[in-house]
Amino acid sequence: MSIKTFELISTTENNVELISYVALPENASDTNPTAGILVAPEWWGISDHTKSVAERLAKAGYAAVAMDVYGEGKITTDAAQANMWMEQVTEDQDMLMARCRLILNDFSDQLAVDGDNLGAIGYCFGGKVVLDMAREAMPLKAVATFHGNLSAKQPADKNFKAKVLVAHGRDDSMVSMDAVEGLKSELDAADVDYTIDVYDNAKHGFTNPHADEKAAKNEIDLGYNEAAAKQSWENMLEFMKTNLA
Repeated sequence: MSIKTFELISTTENNVELISYVALPENASDTNPTAGILVAPEWWGISDHTKSVAERLAKAGYAAVAMDVYGEGKITTDAAQANMWMEQVTEDQDMLMARCRLILNDFSDQLAVDGDNLGAIGYCFGGKVVLDMAREAMPLKAVATFHGNLSAKQPADKNFKAKVLVAHGRDDSMVSMDAVEGLKSELDAADVDYTIDVYDNAKHGFTNPHADEKAAKNEIDLGYNEAAAKQSWENMLEFMKTNLA
């Protein structure tokens, strides 16, 4: 399916430009709006990998937006820089969630997007972002995380309406299996419908084809696993198809 892409600029109340990246199926229009999926990036910012995720979603028939939560389109391949940016936004979770809500609103205002039919997927740090969006009761029907940080801004409660799919690597040294158990307990307590898939021989970052070079450059424990990446992507598409009419 052919697609079209463009930048979506959202301006925060203190005049920070959030430069997100939208990918749409060519046939999406105001007379033929399509379900939308927000993509929250890894801590590197809106990298080529994140943009390619939005493009793949568009090819699968969804409107997609790679969310610029850092602002100004900032990206890096340096882990120390990425960690600093991530800590800056996670230290002010209210600001981070306000940015996500702003992007969600601007995205769902696009005539080609069915604003009543939204999902979100997140990678690593972005996994926390999309789960927190659902914890904040943003209008998402389905949320999927890939090797996501699962820690909560505040625990899920009855306002958490999204269905959840978690793709986790068994060999992830950054997000432990204990963290996965903690998420299960949190979601069980809030009566959330969830599925957790654990992939063998998969490390943190297992969906990103550039994970190994970033691991080597930064001396951190990341790794690409092609089989897990492929299977988790197919599972996510099936999950979205089921939950986004």
